[in-house]
Amino acid sequence: MDRSRRPGRGGHDGALERNGRETPGAAVAETVDRAAFPDVAARHAIDGGAASARFRALLEEGGPILADGAMGTMLFAAGLQFGDPPEVWNLTQPEVIRRVHRGYLDAGSRIVMTNTFGGNRLRLGLHGLEERVDEINRTAAILVRAEVTAAGGHALVAGDIGPSGEIVAPLGTLEYEEAVEVFREQAASLIAGGVDLIWIETMSDLNEIKAAVEGVRRASPSIGLITTMTFDTRGYTMMGVSPEQAVEALSAWGADAIGGNCGNGPDELIPVIARMRAAAPDAVLVAKSNAGMPELVDMRAVYRADPATMAVQAAAMRDAGATIVGACCGSTPEHLRAMAGALLPAL
Repeated sequence: MDRSRRPGRGGHDGALERNGRETPGAAVAETVDRAAFPDVAARHAIDGGAASARFRALLEEGGPILADGAMGTMLFAAGLQFGDPPEVWNLTQPEVIRRVHRGYLDAGSRIVMTNTFGGNRLRLGLHGLEERVDEINRTAAILVRAEVTAAGGHALVAGDIGPSGEIVAPLGTLEYEEAVEVFREQAASLIAGGVDLIWIETMSDLNEIKAAVEGVRRASPSIGLITTMTFDTRGYTMMGVSPEQAVEALSAWGADAIGGNCGNGPDELIPVIARMRAAAPDAVLVAKSNAGMPELVDMRAVYRADPATMAVQAAAMRDAGATIVGACCGSTPEHLRAMAGALLPAL
């Protein structure tokens, strides 16, 4: 998706971050409320692990897993106008959305994300669509499922949750509990639509991603959960979060896979993945970078990395420690097909 970006209950805890703000650090695991953030054993005890079974089975196949690529890039090419909400196309242009999903499935993607990056009440409210959260998210899940089924059912449907569009208190005005409810509402609709897992992405602030994780767990304590942040400020998120802090906090909060997405291209994300691997050797890591450094051309972001370049970089992301590799802004099915060719020989 062509993305935008953006702290938890009880304030910040842990170590001091490099710019002086407090963020969760070494003590985070000891301060986690397990009622809100159940651990693996608790999640599996709820339903015997059924809600996350397909995701765990995919991981157990071994080797790298190819995710999908950009949605927004493809929709702009199909006529979406700048400033219009791409999520509405789930309702008005479903055949276009299905065609994008089909392209990634044909390229070899095993995890395909719904067209719901901005599908929460706050962002949809900017367009007067806050009452259509459930319809938009359910429909998005159904569209992906139809294409996955038509392709043989081997890929998983991931419900895509992006930032709220606001800044969570105390740095902003969005109260933590309201943020949790906003994310719970979206996650519940995606789950009702039949997704196999939830993917929270393009986050910059630990408080906001914590609220998103809690919201997902209120909707389903046991569904599989991928979480990725955007490290686009010299190896940190724009809110000052390091890769080490991210992987520690998100692991403690119960994410099943953790990593980075979007940003300024693979050259930026590869060292982030390597730092996460060094900090958390057993974590399932995810790399989904933009197709190169974005450039502004005629008021549009242009990404210069071609499929061959992204194929080489996909192998480098795998070698840095990523199990799940995909692409973000600027990518197309052609990029993903080339990446599959670089990754799949390693199976």
